[in-house]
Amino acid sequence: MANKNADNQVSAVRRAKHGWILTLVFSLLAVAWLYPIFLVVINALKKKAFITREPFALPNGRSFFGIQNFISGVEKTQFFSAIGNSVIITVGSVAVIIVCTSMCAWYITRVKNRLTSAIYTLCLFSMIVPFQMVMFSLSKLANMMHLSNPIGIILVYLGFGAGLAVFMFCGFVKSIPLEIEEAAMIDGCTPLQTFFRVVFPIMKPTTITVAILQAMWIWNDYLLPYLVLDLKRYKTVPIVIQYLKGGYGAVDWGTMMAMLVLAIIPIIIFYAACQKYIIEGVVAGAVKG
Repeated sequence: MANKNADNQVSAVRRAKHGWILTLVFSLLAVAWLYPIFLVVINALKKKAFITREPFALPNGRSFFGIQNFISGVEKTQFFSAIGNSVIITVGSVAVIIVCTSMCAWYITRVKNRLTSAIYTLCLFSMIVPFQMVMFSLSKLANMMHLSNPIGIILVYLGFGAGLAVFMFCGFVKSIPLEIEEAAMIDGCTPLQTFFRVVFPIMKPTTITVAILQAMWIWNDYLLPYLVLDLKRYKTVPIVIQYLKGGYGAVDWGTMMAMLVLAIIPIIIFYAACQKYIIEGVVAGAVKG
């Protein structure tokens, strides 16, 4: 008995040491990941000359420029118009992706036939097709179908975001007991009522996870809006920031850094508010394969 207690104490000491080591390692990794963001923030407050001369130094009496970079950036880029377009595209795309793919995943999982197997296979296949293979034909097709606007591009994002979302939702639906849905149907629910009143609320962890992943991708996406949108009328935040780069490689670094700070604030707030559901949703979707 005494030997067993001694072994338990040794194991506890080892776990504690390993815990400190892991904490130190992950703390260093966190600092390494956050340091570039820190550099962007401090350089957004500097004068242009000091950004290239002393990029790693903190703002001081000579280099501090306050909010002038932010004011200049907003005036040069029509930032508020761009952020409005980005909000419409991101919110609309995420909402459409969640509703359509969750229903599709439920149908695929509950109805077993060749059609559903083919749909699931196509969704998985869409995740491995490089975007470069389809971007020119996509641009031409979007123009022909008059999708070159913030509402039309939502359908394009639905096509590109469906693969991952269907995969995650299918994994979660497999973990939902079928008896719950059968009880709802016995009580008189139609299939749509069963899904929206019973199944969809249970999907909350995976739904939030999908929403975060898709929102981060769509908000920061540059290439797809650049190819699809009519840039004379509609620009997103990444596109207007890129327009701060002048000819022959000239860049107003102060203004660009300021606009980058404004661009990442909304998505960081959204991620911070919902990040606790990410691991829960991923694990829930992997309960059954």
